[in-house]
Amino acid sequence: MDQLSASDALLLALEVPGAPQHAGGLLRIDPSGAPDFGFEKLLAVAEERIRLAPRYGRRLREVVGGLDAALLVDDPGFDLRRHLHRIAVPAPGDLRELAELAGFLFAPPLDRSRPLWQAWWIEGLAEGRVALLTKTHACLSEGVAGVGLGEWLCDLEPDPKPSSRPSAREPAPDPGDLRVALRAAQSLAGRPGATLRLGGSLLRHGFGRLRSLRDPEAPPLPFSVPRVSFNGTPGPRRAFAAASVPLAAVKEIQKRFDVKVSDVVLALTGSAVRRYLERRGELPKKSLVATISVALRDTADASRGSALTTAALPWGTDRSDPVARLLRIHRAAARAREFARRHDAPLLPQLGEAMLPGFLGLALRTSAAGAASAALSGNAAVSNLRSTPVPLYLGGAKVESLLALSVLSPGQGLGISAVRYCGRIDIGFTVDPELVPEPFELADGITPALEELGSN
Repeated sequence: MDQLSASDALLLALEVPGAPQHAGGLLRIDPSGAPDFGFEKLLAVAEERIRLAPRYGRRLREVVGGLDAALLVDDPGFDLRRHLHRIAVPAPGDLRELAELAGFLFAPPLDRSRPLWQAWWIEGLAEGRVALLTKTHACLSEGVAGVGLGEWLCDLEPDPKPSSRPSAREPAPDPGDLRVALRAAQSLAGRPGATLRLGGSLLRHGFGRLRSLRDPEAPPLPFSVPRVSFNGTPGPRRAFAAASVPLAAVKEIQKRFDVKVSDVVLALTGSAVRRYLERRGELPKKSLVATISVALRDTADASRGSALTTAALPWGTDRSDPVARLLRIHRAAARAREFARRHDAPLLPQLGEAMLPGFLGLALRTSAAGAASAALSGNAAVSNLRSTPVPLYLGGAKVESLLALSVLSPGQGLGISAVRYCGRIDIGFTVDPELVPEPFELADGITPALEELGSN
């Protein structure tokens, strides 16, 4: 029986109108080296890969009353053409036109009566290029944001040998009301013990926070985060913008200042945000705060959800000197990771194990809306994702760039995802256009920020 993990069930429960919980990927593709590459070839590749990834052919079977995590069961009406669509931009389309269409297609929530993913083949781009936009509900991919569905369709060589692996698609029929009820009862019986474990984790987290009040280098507290124009409640619309920089130039800065590549990415995005707010006359004197994902050391029980937490750190927007900004971010990021690994636990999975998904989803949605109006964990989330250092191929055509589209959190109308791929870092800006009307104003600040750091 294919059942969502506790953390994935919570991602499903958190979804409300205006706050869909799907992430996306945008692949730009050069088909010139694959004469037979086209929409029908993409359909054939997707049909083959579906057999190796059962969840992409399954729909939700939610438990009445939210008494247990939802199941994934076979969709008897599954039709690949309901998920993989064909569309075009006015030719010859450039990056801005592609990004505008991507934001429009990315915005609507996924249909819960069908498997929770969709993709669009986009034609009409300049120089004969095409693109593939994917969106996948976070509950299908353990909550990991990124271009996952697009990469899953790709190969490491243009003409791979036919797969010799047996089909991994096992049937998952609807188990029926009785089996679902029995499984929910078993889950209820284990919740008291899970509640005790959650209580211990919350106490450790709380004591760590109390001790941090005397530490000037501790991560910022929610009530200390300044608000700017993109810190409103995200609505139903989305827009997208992107920039790309050479990985070699970023690594040169990394080595010169003895920092991490992720620190340089944070510095570049912080510089772009600072420049954007300066032009609008709303740059606060206090530094904005970025939130990042941190892998916890204790990953022994990965079956209960990914061992990740988030950490907040000053984004350096209060520093006019780009080198000072980078070094401040480096120190703050190292401290934030250390603090998270010492005091945090994967609380969302533990919450899911201790409380009923239906009740907890309602509580989290209510508290998130209230917290977003009173305090912020950060001004924006910045994700650093790694792909392959070598080219990917889709149906024999070379993938030129990978971009990720982000889930927007309460109080954050801006999400940033950077993907390292094939010698470049592609940086995507996902926004609510009511809060960030011109997202390319942010994206256009990345290259000047890199040049500024490189000249120091």
